[in-house]
Amino acid sequence: MFDNALPDLGELSSADDSMVVAAVTGWGRAEAAAAARRLAAIGELVTRRVHGGSPEAGRWSCDNWDAMAAEVAAAQGISHGMASSQMYLAVALRDRLPRVAELFAEGMISYGLVRTIVWHTDLIKDPEALRLVDKTLAEDAARFGPLSANKTAQAIEAIVDRYDPGALRRTRAHARSRDVVIDSADQQSGTAPMWGRLFAADAAVLDRRLMQMAHEVCDDDPRTIAQRRADALGALAAGAQRLACTCGNPDCPAVADGAERSANVLIHVVAHESAVHAQPDPHLSGQTTPAPIRPDEALCRPPDPEPDVPAVTLPPAVLTGGAVVPPVLLAELIRNGAKLQPLWHPGDSAPESGYRPSVALERFVRCRDMTCRFPNCDRPAEFCDVDHTVPYPFGPTHASNLKLLCRKHHLLKTFWTAWHDEQWPDGTVVWTSPTGHTYTTRPGSRLLFPSLCLPTGELPSAPTTDQPPGDRGLMMPLRRRTREQDRAKRIDAERALNAAHIAERNQPPPF
Repeated sequence: MFDNALPDLGELSSADDSMVVAAVTGWGRAEAAAAARRLAAIGELVTRRVHGGSPEAGRWSCDNWDAMAAEVAAAQGISHGMASSQMYLAVALRDRLPRVAELFAEGMISYGLVRTIVWHTDLIKDPEALRLVDKTLAEDAARFGPLSANKTAQAIEAIVDRYDPGALRRTRAHARSRDVVIDSADQQSGTAPMWGRLFAADAAVLDRRLMQMAHEVCDDDPRTIAQRRADALGALAAGAQRLACTCGNPDCPAVADGAERSANVLIHVVAHESAVHAQPDPHLSGQTTPAPIRPDEALCRPPDPEPDVPAVTLPPAVLTGGAVVPPVLLAELIRNGAKLQPLWHPGDSAPESGYRPSVALERFVRCRDMTCRFPNCDRPAEFCDVDHTVPYPFGPTHASNLKLLCRKHHLLKTFWTAWHDEQWPDGTVVWTSPTGHTYTTRPGSRLLFPSLCLPTGELPSAPTTDQPPGDRGLMMPLRRRTREQDRAKRIDAERALNAAHIAERNQPPPF
């Protein structure tokens, strides 16, 4: 399939430029062919586990598809959502686009192009139209050449439009893509980028409200308008009606009752005691443009003198979802009224008597684990359940038997009983999948707060039971419709929206 003469890792440095470029092309094809085989294996698992699974489980909130996605995610070290996306691609290639799948298996088209093709053909319902689109795409896709992403999408849409105009993804596309995305936090600055798409009216209202709040502080507030607008958005999210002024003047006229943040909004930040006493950084706000330096001065200015006392490096704080909060930003949070709560390590404490852990024990487990403990899941602690690894009452309510699981993986463990977990006193959890593969997860605090992972005591072996009781009061929520029914409903709705555009386009010219 591929040229065996392609240079390997140890041969690249001695190869000429032509051979190196050929290696990029050749190994790119090999990568695509390997991805095709991975998706084919995933598709086979979907056939066995999802399509051949229990019909009743298809109505479960954590259904056959979710159970299969958990295995695929753990096997590849990816998120549940990415695994589900790969499963969908695998099924589409096998059942809807076999000719495109053949090209993919030969490494003739990339994984990215396959994703684009599957997305733009998803609304086709007629089998004959789908067959013709698959055939035409297979004939044309390898000849698309070096097109941009937009031009590639346009080429695919032209083929879809030829055989099934109602399947084009065009009507109200931007309105349906409304979303607000909070990206991963910058580990050094303690900030996180966000972007989104709103209805124009909502965007105008938000813009006006942020500008109004930015001008409600006094003139001595050191922040720029842009910084105030960003802080105002955080204040709105926390339930405040006004932006708190940061001038530091106790008699500031801009300080009002509406500036306090709602007590119902809660995030958890874990910090060393030394970091709690850090001082706010006065340079976090205000203009950031440095004074200009002329070229003739750049080499003439003497360096800053060495400090008499070396700078003290304070350990950072961490949001329970994993984002780092630098000490100076932690100090800013504390200055703005964040509440401090000492964290208690249970040590060798005896198990608690009830099913639900005490407030102190639950707080410790959440701060130790920080996220869901299922492999590759990073759902933050505040959105997770506290799970008994060995179900209560056979397993005690004790730190060595408690961990965090998001609701999806909590339901997975409780109802899809082919998964098994074992917990160690330091918080390590070893998961065994239905196929016998093992995956080890460790507490999220392990790197920055290793003291939280000190052993919490050995527990006696739990008795073996044929039917573990599961968690008290936990019942599997049911879907109103199965995934297949939901998908069919969405496709019908989108095609109906497109029908008006087709009718208008097909009207005779006005002459």
